[in-house]
Amino acid sequence: MTITGKGTNVRPLAPGRCARLMVADIDGGRPRLVYETRDSALEAPNWSPDGRWLVFNQDGLLLRVPAPAGEAAGPEGAAGPEAGAGREAGAEAAGEARARAAAAPEAGAGAGAGRAGYGPEVIDRGPEVIDSGGITDANNDHLLSPDGRTLYLSAGDGHIHAVPFEGGPARRVTNDHAPGPFRHFLHGISPDGRTLAYVGVEPYGGDDWGYRNIFTIPAAGGPDTRLTDSPAPADGPEFGPDGDWIYFNSEHGAAAPGHAQLFRMRPDGSGLTRLTSDERVNWFPHPSPDGRHILYVSFPPGTQGHPADREVILRRIEPDGGTPRDVLTLFGGQGTLNVNSWAPDSRRFAYVDYPVHSLATP
Repeated sequence: MTITGKGTNVRPLAPGRCARLMVADIDGGRPRLVYETRDSALEAPNWSPDGRWLVFNQDGLLLRVPAPAGEAAGPEGAAGPEAGAGREAGAEAAGEARARAAAAPEAGAGAGAGRAGYGPEVIDRGPEVIDSGGITDANNDHLLSPDGRTLYLSAGDGHIHAVPFEGGPARRVTNDHAPGPFRHFLHGISPDGRTLAYVGVEPYGGDDWGYRNIFTIPAAGGPDTRLTDSPAPADGPEFGPDGDWIYFNSEHGAAAPGHAQLFRMRPDGSGLTRLTSDERVNWFPHPSPDGRHILYVSFPPGTQGHPADREVILRRIEPDGGTPRDVLTLFGGQGTLNVNSWAPDSRRFAYVDYPVHSLATP
């Protein structure tokens, strides 16, 4: 699938590498391939609350593919993709993906390419572009409302926007801040769908990106609430499934610049608690829907920020901390697990890796 003619926020792949949308089980087992491309980087999957869709960004656009067959339905028993997923299919995007797979089957790219050892879960249709109201520079910070009707995304104008998941006009959620520039990077939504949690980036010490703190705002629009106010960078705020905590990563108390660890706090900013204390650099904590696990990306010691193209470990801990447990080791980082990607059943999650071509397909 080639969509760079429509999107305006293109992240090239590193030479010799591809991007794969994968699904894994939190308790182990072989991950399953959902979609693979060598055109440009896809990033940051979300799993829709009804279990039917995986959503990701590529080239500044938001796309979706049916979740693999046999995956969990939503909490009310919604049927899987075979029961009507893709009724609003973007024929052009899907057709491009199928054409690409047919043109280069030996390369193992494109949608519908069967993979020995991956089983029948590999989808047989390509991704479809979600109509995001003319936004073509979305980044990898996006999520779905708990009812699955609204897609919230951060865009190149520095604001958070809401669009219908079935496509339609975009509504700006966030406010202008003087003197600016002020950028909003979305990461969390409360269980009742009424409140968004985001990272606000403000100038500090001559650096437009120097002050990164956590805020909330009503999903319908309204006043911002600042939860942290510190030069120690914070990122990735997400509500737990009961709404009692916000989980995030921060350099608060770090002995060296860049040494982010995981924390949680109450939605009013109180009760700050550190969850990890190790030599690795830990980012993007994602609570599972059942509240039993926190899945996150762990970078090698000494990493600055959350860069792309690193060997990283996906780890899990309990909601109140404890000893980390390794889930997967892969080549990725930025784009792998930026947003919550848990399946509704809390047993599976989606992620993106960026392996070398020759290693991508067994």
